[in-house]
Amino acid sequence: MLKKKLLALFVITLFLMGFIVPNAYAETTFQPEKFPYTDMQIQVMPEFDYPENWPKDTPSLLIGQYGTFTNKSGQDFNGKIEIAVPANEKGFQAYLVAEFPEDNKPEVQRPFDIDKDKEVITWKPSKPIKNNESYRFVVEYYTSSVEVKDNRSFTYEFTNPTEIGTLDVIFYAPMDAKEITLEPKAPNNTKSEYGEELFYYQYKDVKVGENYTYSFSYQKDGFKSTLDAINDKQPPNDENHEGVNGTATDQITGGASGSGGTSGSGGDRPLIGIGGAIVIGIAIILAGVFVYLGLKGKSQSAPKTATSKTVNHHPKKQQIKKENKSISVDEKKELRKKLLTGKIDQETYDEEMKKLI
Repeated sequence: MLKKKLLALFVITLFLMGFIVPNAYAETTFQPEKFPYTDMQIQVMPEFDYPENWPKDTPSLLIGQYGTFTNKSGQDFNGKIEIAVPANEKGFQAYLVAEFPEDNKPEVQRPFDIDKDKEVITWKPSKPIKNNESYRFVVEYYTSSVEVKDNRSFTYEFTNPTEIGTLDVIFYAPMDAKEITLEPKAPNNTKSEYGEELFYYQYKDVKVGENYTYSFSYQKDGFKSTLDAINDKQPPNDENHEGVNGTATDQITGGASGSGGTSGSGGDRPLIGIGGAIVIGIAIILAGVFVYLGLKGKSQSAPKTATSKTVNHHPKKQQIKKENKSISVDEKKELRKKLLTGKIDQETYDEEMKKLI
C-alpha cells in the first residue's frame, strides 16, 4: 500500500514539474512588448564614413540605434535579444553590437548573428537581465540605399516594436552637402562646430507599432566622407587636440551577413575606438535641447556608448594595452573623434588624455 502511495506521489510530482519547469525558461524567446524602452536614439548618417572594401562611388548610409529598455517580463531573461534590421537591403553590413554593463564604464562588444529570413540581428547579453532591470545597448549597420541621380536621396523608416518613453531621431547631413531637403520637416536643426547640419526629432510616449518615415535628399560633389572632411580641417593647436588626422576606420571592424545565423563581429572587449556612432556626439552639441540617451545627466567615460557616440566610432582593430607610443597616438585620435561626435564630453576627454600622456 505504501509503495502505491509513493508511486502515486512520484507521478503527481512529475506531472506538476511539467508545468513548473517550463515556466522557468518561458522567456528565453525575446518578446519586445515585454521590454519597453525608456530611451531610444536613432542616428541616420549618410556618407558619414565608409566600412572597409566599400564600393567606390557608392554613398554609404550608417544607422545607429542606441537604446535602454527594462525587463518587464516578470522574471529574469537569459535568452537572445532581437532587433529588427534591414538585413536584405542593398549593401547591408552589420557593423557593431555592444552593451553597457556599468555606468561610467566603456561599452563592451557582443558577438551577434544576422537572420535574413526574420530580418533581425540577435545577440545574448553577457549576463541575464534581471526582472525590472534596465539594459543599454547599441546596434550599428550600413546600407547602400542612397540613390544617386541629379541629387542623392534615400528613405528611412522605423516602426517601434514596443513602447518608448522618449524617441530621438537625428539626421546628419553630409559635409558640404547642398540643397538639403527632409520630409517631414524637422522641428529642430543646428550645425556642428565644423558646419555639418543636423536635423532632429523628439517623440514622447511612443506606442507599440507607430511608424515613422523620412525622406532625405541633397546634392554633393564627390564621395568624401564627413569624417574624412572633418579630419582634413585644421584642428586647434594644443596638445589636447593633437592627432586628429587619420582614417575613419581605425577601430574595430566587424560585419555579418547571411541568413539563419551568420556570425558577426564581437568579443567581450571594451571599445576604445570610434565607430559608427559619431552622431551621438553631435547630439550633445545641441546643448540640452536634445539629450543623448546614454549621456543623460551623466558623462560617459571614454567610449561610453559603444560605437555610438563619439566623433566617430569606426575602428579597425583596437588595442587596449598602451604598449608603445604609436598605440598611444592612435588612442588619442580615437578620443578626439569621440569628443567631436559628442560621445564623450570635454571633461572626460581631458581625463582620458592624461592617462595617455
